Order: sequence, then structure tokens, then C-alpha cells
Amino acid sequence: MYLVVGLGNPGAKYDHTRHNVGFDVIDLLASKYNIEMREQKFKAILGRGNICGQSVILAKPQTFMNLSGESVGAICHFYKLDPANDLIVISDDVTLEAGTTRIRRKGSAGGHNGLKSIISCCGTQEFKRIKIGVGRLEPGGDMVAHVLGRMPQEDRKLADLSYERAIGAVELMLQDDLDQAMNLYNGKVTE
Repeated sequence: MYLVVGLGNPGAKYDHTRHNVGFDVIDLLASKYNIEMREQKFKAILGRGNICGQSVILAKPQTFMNLSGESVGAICHFYKLDPANDLIVISDDVTLEAGTTRIRRKGSAGGHNGLKSIISCCGTQEFKRIKIGVGRLEPGGDMVAHVLGRMPQEDRKLADLSYERAIGAVELMLQDDLDQAMNLYNGKVTE
């Protein structure tokens, strides 16, 4: 069984903000594979189904970004999942231009509080992640306003294209082909 987590903040006022790109990708995955996101458990909205022949749980933690690990850690513990093999996390990345996707086998939080929380609660940095570029913060800009804001229309179009790349990466990762996912989907989309 795999756990695929999209990071974001709960509540309509955060819908489609930069910080919620993980939620957006989970919603698209759920729609593509007819997985109902209705179960509320482990401080998350969950959906169970099958993607590429694998049993998966899709999750959108409802703890707010900075406490995402509470939800992810509880799900991993309950289902006895090994983060290094069974966990894929999808998050925003403010160091990447809109439309850029970065897939990694493991790594540090890189200043992302949601990833930091997951690392803390799971006790490891070794889990697969898909980072989606949401546009760089201007020098001297307000980080909170940036991540909780919505992208300009041009960046939004690029982000939407990167969501399809993220879905393709998840599909390959579930088929145990992380290297192929990185080869195909790391980098910036070309329109």
C-alpha cells in the first residue's frame, strides 16, 4: 500500500493558493482514478483506491501546513508504512519558477514547514517528494502573503501543466520507477 499526500491548508479561503498545489494535485488524481475523497480520519481527508495496479491512500492533511506531519505520521504508523518505500509527498516550492517540477528520493525540508513537520513526525528525511514551483518570492517580499496568495494567470497556466507532470510522476513512482519519473518530469514545462 502507498500513501500519496498533497500538502495544503484546509478551508475555502486557501483553495488554489500557492501553498495548496498539493491539494490540487490530489484532487486531480482522485478524479482521474475515481477515488472518493470523503473519509475523515487521522486529521486528514482520505480516499482509497487503486492507481497503476497499486493500492493507495490519497490524503489531504487538515492540520494546516505547519502540522502536516501529525496527520502523515499517524497514517504511516497505523498502516505500518515505511516512509522510504511507501510515502509520496506533493508540495509547493517557492524557490522554483511556476511550471517547474522537482522530484526527489529524499532530502531536507528546504525551509518548507510542511515537509519539516513530516520529517519530524516520521523520524526520517527518506521519503519521495514531488515539489511544484509556484514562483519565486521577490527580494524583500512577504513570504506568508506569497504562499497564501494566488498565482497570476500566466503562472497558473504553467502550474496547471506541472500538475499533469506530477500525476505522471506519481504513476511511475507507484510502478517503482522513480528514476524514470525524475528523467521525464524534473524541470520546467514547455508549453
